[in-house]
Formats: sequence, structure tokens, C-alpha cells
Amino acid sequence: MSSQTGAYILEKGEEALIGRAWLARHATKSIDVQYFIWSTDNIGILAAEQLLAAAERGVSVRVIVDDILIDAENRSLLLLSAHPNVRIRIYNPNLSVGVGFWQRLKNATTEFRAVNQRMHDKTAIFDGIVGITGGRNMADEYFDFDHKYNFRDRDILVLGSAAREMRENFDEFWQSDFAIPVSQIFAEELEEISSYDVESQSRELHAYAEDPKNFAPQVRHAVDATSERIPTLFQNMTWDDMSFVSDVPGKNEGTQGLGGGGESTNQLINTVKSAKSSILIQSPYLIMPEGGIELFGSLVDRGVRIRISTNSLASTDNIQAFSGYASQRKELLRAGVELYEFKPHPAIQDELIERYPHIAEHAPIFALHAKSMVIDDRISFIGTFNLDPRSANLNTEVGVLVDNTELARQLTQSIERDIQPDNSWHTTAEFNPDSEVGRGKRFRVWLNRLLPMEPVL
Repeated sequence: MSSQTGAYILEKGEEALIGRAWLARHATKSIDVQYFIWSTDNIGILAAEQLLAAAERGVSVRVIVDDILIDAENRSLLLLSAHPNVRIRIYNPNLSVGVGFWQRLKNATTEFRAVNQRMHDKTAIFDGIVGITGGRNMADEYFDFDHKYNFRDRDILVLGSAAREMRENFDEFWQSDFAIPVSQIFAEELEEISSYDVESQSRELHAYAEDPKNFAPQVRHAVDATSERIPTLFQNMTWDDMSFVSDVPGKNEGTQGLGGGGESTNQLINTVKSAKSSILIQSPYLIMPEGGIELFGSLVDRGVRIRISTNSLASTDNIQAFSGYASQRKELLRAGVELYEFKPHPAIQDELIERYPHIAEHAPIFALHAKSMVIDDRISFIGTFNLDPRSANLNTEVGVLVDNTELARQLTQSIERDIQPDNSWHTTAEFNPDSEVGRGKRFRVWLNRLLPMEPVL
């Protein structure tokens, strides 16, 4: 069995969606998916419908979703999990699924680390040999289908050894005490579900997916036409030795409170420390964990150029996270780090989004959500890890790490395009673009900077 992995970077949301749909349609044995967010918007419902269709033709489907931001109704989860080929587990269900108000309040006040320890992994594995990981959650805004707010994101599709490692990590989470079956959470309610209920849910999902109001016919046609593109995509993959970076369920032992690091944290820190000439990072949220600014400063002092692409106040979807960045911005600049803040209406938007003419009239805001890194023009990382304390110490994270000059060239070209003047502001000691937003948003940042939230940002 080959130890190498073929990789292809998915830069566009529509390409990432079509790739997932095609792979789901052509899976013959198994589909395993793991997501931090799975919304009940068009994309989330359509993804569920694709998985159900696969299950109906005999494919084994396993799903792990984090508890904190799931918005599916309990009955919908039950009806899907009642299909004999579908199994759904909820990661660390202590705030949402099956948790009443008073228990939720108790957990939030007495189990602070536990409720903040989330599964941030995002993987989709088909037949155990092809996998996709990266920044995209299962919701409209991650695939350029939202009319008001979309993310500039990035995934990597892998075939071979790294995909098998991805499957092994999925199995570890599936078997862990953190992943609780929906059938266990709602054991009593499940007894009331009939085969008619399951069949009715199936018909409703398929009807929803066929309705042009929900899923534009041209997108479905694109999925069908992908059969012609997939062989070319596989032929154009870059092949090399690659490793799948991952954490153990729970991240760490939890003996250090909100700290403790993790396997993904250690691997990425060691990779950064190895830099000799350059580091290029893209992270939507930029709050350096303890010791991070000092590490970057020491690297700059020995001649390493560090550039970071992140969100501006005008583009960010997370005021709390931006407040942490705003508190550190001057220190980062003094350490010699070059900062580029993404614009909410970048010139690149019509290049990145194939269907941009369909949403242009709404003038949607764009924000970074890609989590990537290039070191010395040869080592690349694409995954789920944000440059913040939450990813470093609390959330489980995954990604693909590879030493390959061609993939590094492609990733560098993509990030450097994002930091061009038409797409990002170059922040310096004399200039930052916070004034591009109203006083209300700036006041919220100031207010959040007063709160001791940094360990959970």
C-alpha cells in the first residue's frame, strides 16, 4: 500500500460543494463526516439529503457533530438516525442537544472548561480512501450561497495515506466517551418513531432537494457534469508524503484549566520554530496564545519574514475575537510581524465565487475563514486551526501538513492574492482600518477588550 497522498486545494466554495456532492453520490461502502457546525439552511439540509440518499442505496453513513452550535430539531436528528444505515453522534452534549434549560445553566457555571472544550474538526471521508478537510462548516455562508455574508475559505482534498489517517482519527472520536449516540440521548423519543415517520422524512428531504427554489438547477447540473472533471482533477493532484495533523478527543487531560495545548498545537509550533526564511499565515482570528508573540519576535530577529492575513473589523464575524486581536496588534507590529486585514468587499470576490452575479445585487460582506500556513516556500498546512488560544488549548483541530514546493507555491499564490491592496489593508504602526466601520462597532470592541476573555477566544 502506497505511503503517499494525492492532494488538490479547493479554493472556491462551489467547487468544494460540488466535490463533496459527487463523492457522496459515488461512495459505495462508507461516508464518515465530522463537523463543528451543521446548519439547517439550504446547504445543511441538502447535505443531509445527499447522505440519506447514499444510505438508501446501502452505504454506511456515520456523522459526528459538535453540540454547541447545532440547530437541527431533535425530531429531525432522530428521524435521520432511525435509518438502519445512518448513525449520528453528538460530541460533548452539555449545552444543546437533549439538555434542558436548568441543566444547561448548571453546566455553564460549574463545568466551564467542559462547555468550552469543543470539536472544531471538519472532515468528510468517502470509502475510507478519499477525504476533505479545511475551514468549511456545513452551512450556506461557507459555500458562497448566503446573500448577506460569505466566507473566503479553503479546503484540501486528499487521496491515499492521509485519508486513511483521517479515517483512523474519525474512528478514535467515534469510539470516545465524548461522542454520544442520538439514539441514547433520545432513547424514549426513539421508541415513538415509526417506519412511516422515517419514510415520510425521507420523502420531504428529497422533495426539498429537488425544488429549484432551494437548490438551483444549474448547481445540480454542475454536480452531474463533475463526472467529466473528476478524472482530470485526480490526474492533476500533487503526490507526496503528507501527514494528517489531529488531536485526541478532549484535546488534553484538562488538568491545566483552560490551557494544556494538544497534539496539533505541538506539531504546528515545532513546524513554525523550524522556519529559516519566511512564514505566511492566513487565520480569520488572530489572538496569540501565551508566548506566541515572543516566539514570532525571536524568529524575526533571526531573519524570518512573517506575514499574516486576517480579518479587519469591517469584515470580521466575531467581535469578541477581534477585540483580542486589537489588544495585541501593536505588540505584533513591534515584534516585526507584517499584518494584512481583509476588506469586506474585496476585488477578488467575483473571481472566487463562480455564482457571484446571482448574489451581487445584495452586496454581501466577505470575511476570511481559511486557516493555512506556508513556511520557507515549501511546507504547507491547510486545516481547521485558528491562530488563537481556543484552537491551541480547548478545541480539537485537524489539518494536512506537507513538505512540497508545488503545493506551497499554489497556497502562497492564493494568500498573496488575498493580501493585495485591492483585497486587504496593510496595517502598520501608523495605520489600521478600524475607522472604516461606525462608532457602534468600535465601541463594542472597546467594551470587549475590558473583559478577561482571552483564554476562550
